[in-house]
Amino acid sequence: MDQNKKPKQTMQEKLNTLRAGVLGANDGILTVVGVLVSVAAATTDQFTIFIAGLSDLLACAFSMASGEYASVSTQKDTEKSAVAHEEYLLKHDFESEVVAVRDHYMEKGVSEATATAIAKDLLNKKPLQTVVRVKYDIELGHYLNPWNAAFSSLAAAAAGGLLPLLAMVLAPLAWRWEAVILAVILTSALTGYISSKLGNGLVKVAIVRNIIVGIITVIIHYCVGKMF
Repeated sequence: MDQNKKPKQTMQEKLNTLRAGVLGANDGILTVVGVLVSVAAATTDQFTIFIAGLSDLLACAFSMASGEYASVSTQKDTEKSAVAHEEYLLKHDFESEVVAVRDHYMEKGVSEATATAIAKDLLNKKPLQTVVRVKYDIELGHYLNPWNAAFSSLAAAAAGGLLPLLAMVLAPLAWRWEAVILAVILTSALTGYISSKLGNGLVKVAIVRNIIVGIITVIIHYCVGKMF
């Protein structure tokens, strides 16, 4: 029963999925807002504004998803190639693998004799798992999943652009710009907060930075729309 059980995701796998989501949400906010503001500044036709915003939201979501899929697929292929290379070394150059694991523990302050004993013991018990973790920080059998990253980015990009789109088309005409700016501030602050938590950065700095970028995006695209 346990053999068919899906292995629990590692922290790296979870963080990769969250990272893709944060990037997707941020891109969704900025690109959709950019199109909405430029078109709304150029025309008052609500249907035109809605179609332009919706089209950009879908295009952005699928573009982010395909980009994440391609990027993570390449990373996964690289990980598999590294594992295959280590399998070869374990069969044909076992001593170099012992040295690599020994050096890893010596760098952590373990004496050479103890590090050598640890390396030999680990490589006798779990050779491939040990060496790929030590040399590449790869957990055997836990390759990054491109589909998880793609779907996370797709959903987040769509969600990120949805609030500004709804604010633009559903808010009363007299309050439309205020509603859009508020939507940009809220969504930008949220992505800034999440990204800072993922990267162990400064929360306030990340939030303020994202809000400023969002407001600048609105201003630039408003000016572009007013030119035509």
